[in-house]
Amino acid sequence: MVYSQALVFGYGLSAGSEEDNLAEMWRKVLQHFRAGKETAGRLKKASSSSSLESECSLEDDDLEASIQLQQQDLAARIEKCLVIAKASSLHCSELLVPARMSTRIARDILRASAHEPCGLRGALIHLFTETQAGLQKVGTVTPEHSLTPTFELSVVFQVDPQRWPQLKHLLGSEKVLRLRPEYRLIKRKLYSSASPTVIEF
Repeated sequence: MVYSQALVFGYGLSAGSEEDNLAEMWRKVLQHFRAGKETAGRLKKASSSSSLESECSLEDDDLEASIQLQQQDLAARIEKCLVIAKASSLHCSELLVPARMSTRIARDILRASAHEPCGLRGALIHLFTETQAGLQKVGTVTPEHSLTPTFELSVVFQVDPQRWPQLKHLLGSEKVLRLRPEYRLIKRKLYSSASPTVIEF
């Protein structure tokens, strides 16, 4: 009995066409495999980028919270310095400060410290009041005692003049001091010979 070539390879296909079909089948399998790998790679990349974005947003939140804490701490130190100065250097029974002024000053000090080598830790902050008689030192705030300061910041408060001197005898002899909302911030770099920067607020 004689077998034809068609029976050997089945379904009446020649050897050449069978090899072509086999190669085509493997090509499709490889394409499907590669497409699966690319999809998995894209998914992995997308998940890693989303996790990176979430990490970055967490870092931003942490940084913002840290800045907020620094600002609150600095505002509390400024207020404490003013309270001590009320009796020691300002010689007044009452010191009237505009609402949230210490918070504004702390925020501006943090901004002025942002590009310094040690940031706020390298600051030496002096507080002054300016009256008609001239400047009077109120106190000093040192954020980091163990670090040598790299720059000085001077906050100059402006004192409101007495508005009703003719009523002073009715109000008693106790001195009340009122600070204006305006102030000056003077920055001087201790590692540079450049002239101080004066910012009016």
